[in-house]
Amino acid sequence: MPGAGLPHRRPRAQLSDEVASRIRDRIVTGRLRKGEHLHLERLAEEIGVSVTPVREALLALRGEGFVELEPRRGFTVLPLNRKDIEDTSRVQAAIAGELAARTAALISVGQLAGLEEVQAELEHAGRFGIGDAAELDLRFHHAIYDIADSAKLAWFVQLTSRYVPRRLLASTSEHAETTGSEHRAILRALHNRDPEAARLAMHDHLAHHGQTLVRQLDQQGFWDQ
Repeated sequence: MPGAGLPHRRPRAQLSDEVASRIRDRIVTGRLRKGEHLHLERLAEEIGVSVTPVREALLALRGEGFVELEPRRGFTVLPLNRKDIEDTSRVQAAIAGELAARTAALISVGQLAGLEEVQAELEHAGRFGIGDAAELDLRFHHAIYDIADSAKLAWFVQLTSRYVPRRLLASTSEHAETTGSEHRAILRALHNRDPEAARLAMHDHLAHHGQTLVRQLDQQGFWDQ
């Protein structure tokens, strides 16, 4: 069975959470620009939902600092700058490294086998373009965070990941070339039950992700929008 030994998958997100994720991705990738007014009805039609989950999603994004609610104008997109992305990437790498270190001390043989299966699927998707590489990458990381049995730290690292558009990263040739080797370094550390090696491998992997993302946004002229 695929993913044997791994923690159960998370319950399906609420509709408003899914809508928030889609709007957040548009902001972080520049499809929605700073200062742009967000029309609830237009977004609802584009996404294919009613206005209510869109309003709930925008209120959540307001709390995360992606949009603001202005009197008589409604929701508008707040700016993101290079430092925002760089700082979030550093925090993500540090917390994820700690979670990987804890997982190295706790992971079972069955859980290791499950991670290997996910990684094999991810490499197959990258090589042949079959399957959802971004989703498989997410499963790999979530499994490691869950095994660490540190709910608050896992919550914090998931919060930082909202600033990282995984599908944008997954579309870069650099990401495809390096993710396999970096994941394999993490797996080796977990197989060896070596917390410090796991911490370093995970930290370096996500720090590299952050650098790749900033370069990609540079090329798109994101900061000039």
